[in-house]
Amino acid sequence: MTVTGTGPVAVPDSALADALLARLTDVYPGAADPERAAAMRAYMKDVAPFLGLPTPLRRTLSRAVTAGTARPAEPDLTAVALRCWELPEREYHYFAVDYLRRYVSRCSSDFLPVARHLIVTVPWWDTVDLLAAHVVGALVAADPALGAEMDAWIADDDLWIARTALLHQLRHKDRTDPERLFAYCLRRSGHPDFFIRKAIGWALREYAKTDPDAVRAFLTHERARFAPLTVREALRNIGT
Repeated sequence: MTVTGTGPVAVPDSALADALLARLTDVYPGAADPERAAAMRAYMKDVAPFLGLPTPLRRTLSRAVTAGTARPAEPDLTAVALRCWELPEREYHYFAVDYLRRYVSRCSSDFLPVARHLIVTVPWWDTVDLLAAHVVGALVAADPALGAEMDAWIADDDLWIARTALLHQLRHKDRTDPERLFAYCLRRSGHPDFFIRKAIGWALREYAKTDPDAVRAFLTHERARFAPLTVREALRNIGT
């Protein structure tokens, strides 16, 4: 499979993943709150079932799950993420995202197909945005050659893949490639979906913290191509 391919991703053998998943599936259900789970599921538009773990509790439980375990290698990270994603409740997906964020520096560029699989499987903003900014973005920062892969992702028909391409530089600050950022925004300026229009505005607003003049100049020339929502988001902190 190529880096941008959409084929299946194999789950590697991992003793570490075996241990973590055994702990995780023992600890998380014990703290489940069905009433809270129903409310969380409704808030997330029924994208997945929930156990009903509030974030502070979930992270406390996660620390207990990972306590005393070895630092993972890339195959371990792949196995943990894919196996968590096979479980229905959303909190397991959140565990995987947090675990990847913590150890993404141990991943090579070869991890990108795994990230793509996670993005397009049970996709919603709660996991996609964190994967975009903290996993995909970190991979691209470590290997700028992956920028060519983002060029393919921005053209993808899957809106979550395109959103990831738009958001992957959110944390790059002065390492942002503004030419690529602005080109991506223009490429998707006519997209009808809220999540793409919002992402364009968010990406521009974040880069405006680094170079507000560049964002203002860009929108001075291209404002008419963007939805009002996008422009409001982009200029929220810097004005017209």
